[in-house]
Amino acid sequence: MARIKYVAKTFKPDTMRVIEQANTICAQYARHGLTLTLRQLYYQFVARGLLNNEQREYKRLGDILNDARMAGQMDWDYLVDRTRNLVALPHWDNPVDIVEAGARSYRTDRWAQQPCRMEVWIEKDAGIGVIEGVCHRNDVPYFSCRGYTSVSEIWAGAQRIRRHLEAGQDVVVLHIGDHDPSGLDMSRDVEERLRVFIDGDHDRATSSQLIEELTAEVGRREVLATWQAMDPIEQSRRFRAARRALGADGWGEVSVRRIALNLDQVRMYDPPPNPAKSSDARYRRYVQETGLDESWELDALDPLVLQDLIQDAIDEHRDADSWAASTERMEADRGLLTETAERWDEVMALLATDGQDERP
Repeated sequence: MARIKYVAKTFKPDTMRVIEQANTICAQYARHGLTLTLRQLYYQFVARGLLNNEQREYKRLGDILNDARMAGQMDWDYLVDRTRNLVALPHWDNPVDIVEAGARSYRTDRWAQQPCRMEVWIEKDAGIGVIEGVCHRNDVPYFSCRGYTSVSEIWAGAQRIRRHLEAGQDVVVLHIGDHDPSGLDMSRDVEERLRVFIDGDHDRATSSQLIEELTAEVGRREVLATWQAMDPIEQSRRFRAARRALGADGWGEVSVRRIALNLDQVRMYDPPPNPAKSSDARYRRYVQETGLDESWELDALDPLVLQDLIQDAIDEHRDADSWAASTERMEADRGLLTETAERWDEVMALLATDGQDERP
């Protein structure tokens, strides 16, 4: 961690106490490999009774910590902005470096041997830093929905999920969002729109199979008339037969499981509340269904708790023995790559010798 002083500034005792409290909280999470956003840190202050849950307190904390970092009183690595990121290509100094990097990043698809696959979808960019560690450890894909997921991402997700369903695997999407009128509704929206694309593609593939079968029987020109002449029972039978021909009866099932933030978690962990937005079009239904006029942001939940919720859900759906066997095989392959990097001079000498042997 780096404390670098860029400006000289003297802080009042009350302000210095806030800075020390921030350093203590951030250090606790840093020991677990977690970096907080300003909003996540703010909610830790509120949860510990150090600040009132008010917008002006949030702004004041941000101003204090900006000054603290500039004055060398707080580590620059303690806070992160996850909405603005530089993208760049990787570079290596020599071939050994890339072989070593390949060994570290080498992974086989261990989920291919599992009865189901999993993905984690989170409402906000700010939560990515909390979930990425547990997702990486378990090789689970994840992404930020940024509110209501765009139709492009829902469609892309449906195509990805459909390939797993066709292979006979179930797919579980773990959805994570705020407990507020729109945040709760987003879980419903994700599942409904995924099913529109998946079921639509499924039915279209089945119809194509059925048309192909009828064409072989009666010729292309007579397909429509033949279909219209069938009674509904026969149509249903033929449609089911076409599904079986595609192997569609062996398709897996897709489900969206909301694992946070739920009301039982609000009651258990008591995160700081906010008034639910009455201007939200879903506010009235939220009040009717929950009996609440308060809401809770996901950022207010302890990041370690959120990681545990994800890990528990993964463990619930994953076959531990199969995972361990797949991991053992993967680590053996990784060991070969590591040994190649360690004996790179021998590899180069061998290649040079082979090249000389092939010369006339």
